[in-house]
Amino acid sequence: MIKLDKSLTASFDVDPQCGFTPLCPNELPIAEGDLIADELNAQAEFAQCRVVSKDCHPAEAPWIANSPDEIMSPVEGDYPNLDIKWPAHCVVGTKGNALIPGLPQESSYDYVVEKGIDPLMHPYGACYHDLGEREGTGVIEWLLSKNIITVIVGGLATDYCVKTTVLQLCKAGFQVIVNLAACRGVDNETIKLACKEMRDAGVVLITNSQELEYK
Repeated sequence: MIKLDKSLTASFDVDPQCGFTPLCPNELPIAEGDLIADELNAQAEFAQCRVVSKDCHPAEAPWIANSPDEIMSPVEGDYPNLDIKWPAHCVVGTKGNALIPGLPQESSYDYVVEKGIDPLMHPYGACYHDLGEREGTGVIEWLLSKNIITVIVGGLATDYCVKTTVLQLCKAGFQVIVNLAACRGVDNETIKLACKEMRDAGVVLITNSQELEYK
């Protein structure tokens, strides 16, 4: 069991949006991505504040693939904050941008990170707007202002935005716990690699929120 001081703990829901679930099959559907709300809510009970991040993409951008063949191919041109192409997803004003059923309204969260708004930026982690991690979203500073020491993380997807956000939080000096029951990933192999990378960075991985308790 992991004992937590609620007053020093935050819960972080990374991109738990319909666009990453079977609820939006034409976007980036992750198997069972719509089934993590209960665990995200359970881990939040151990925290004094709750953060959510969202992809808030435009309808048109250089990183949007125009055909299935383009998906995950390099973005051509001088775009330092773009790497590969993805299907359009989580576009502002669409169902894909909304949080999955079972989560609180956005207004109920203590801090909301909106990322990927700029068509020339496609970040994965929630702590920075750019791939070079120079332009912060403000969430690190906000957590520090709340005297947070430990962050419990769940969300979508384990092997992309969750992993990158977790590593960013580690670099910022937080103790990070990843609740695997509150995550789903794209591919089993990349999930394994992501878990190893996070463990190597000092992250604690737990099976579910039942491994947490109050001090």
